[in-house]
Amino acid sequence: MSQPRRISRRRARTALVLPALLCALAACSAAPEAGGSTDAAGPARDASPTPTGPPGTLFDDFDYTGADDPSFAAHGWEVRTTGGGPGIKDTWSADGAAFSADPTAEGGKVLRLRSSTDGTKQGTTQVEVQTTSRNFFTGTFAARVHFSDEPASGRDGDHVVQTFFPISPSDSSENYSELDFEYLPNGGWGSVGPQLDNVSWYKADPPDRVHNTLKRRLEGWHTLMITAMDGKVVYSLDGKKLFTSSGKYVPRDRMDIHFSNWFIDLPFAGGPRTWDMKVDWVYYKADETVSPADLRKTVADFRTTGTAYVDTVPKP
Repeated sequence: MSQPRRISRRRARTALVLPALLCALAACSAAPEAGGSTDAAGPARDASPTPTGPPGTLFDDFDYTGADDPSFAAHGWEVRTTGGGPGIKDTWSADGAAFSADPTAEGGKVLRLRSSTDGTKQGTTQVEVQTTSRNFFTGTFAARVHFSDEPASGRDGDHVVQTFFPISPSDSSENYSELDFEYLPNGGWGSVGPQLDNVSWYKADPPDRVHNTLKRRLEGWHTLMITAMDGKVVYSLDGKKLFTSSGKYVPRDRMDIHFSNWFIDLPFAGGPRTWDMKVDWVYYKADETVSPADLRKTVADFRTTGTAYVDTVPKP
């Protein structure tokens, strides 16, 4: 029913992202090399200024060449490499983030989050991609996400958690806020799974939250939506409402947006295995309730006009 809270969420940009951003700011003319974090061809795009578009809107279809693409950092993203939890503490790595061609993606490419383990802490890496600014509060959050029921390679059975969530930058915030989608194909914390947990938080420590669990296998692509408006939070999966929280279990502070793929624990040895989670696109509309139909139309319009990225969300 959702992870124990993180030990620390203080963040530092990855070694891949910082040099790329500094290069872009210095008007570096050479394109960065494509490394192991991407299988896409072609040079990295120049970091572009914030485009015009519908007011109060973020849309990103993750059309990047890699975590070292200057546009990735310029568009407000980073890969977590700091310590702490959840899951296997201090195993966060940039190696698991890549931007891959995928014929099942609406835009033809995905953000792939790959976590790996051999059953030991030393042989484990977890991955999280997050925004670098806390511009998100009330409104509609959405993402098209591919959940995995089995590992991409190796033995099945790990207690893996595939997630999409906005969260306060600090666990100790007086107005702590967190809204979770968490998919556990093999369960965890005593549950056998598969299950999708939705969790609305009021406090991280001691934990104070409400939640709902959908017991269903969800291998494949899904549209996840969170609408936080008018004193309530509504979670939807593929246009169907799953859970509503209200009262004190609503956002009270600005948040950043995260995607992560991590292990609750290490239940067995037995050789290396890898788990993939994929993200096609992410969307946010400030201070408005967007219907599933309007969301589909908006994303389709972005596709039709060739719009890969928009950010007109007001900065705090």
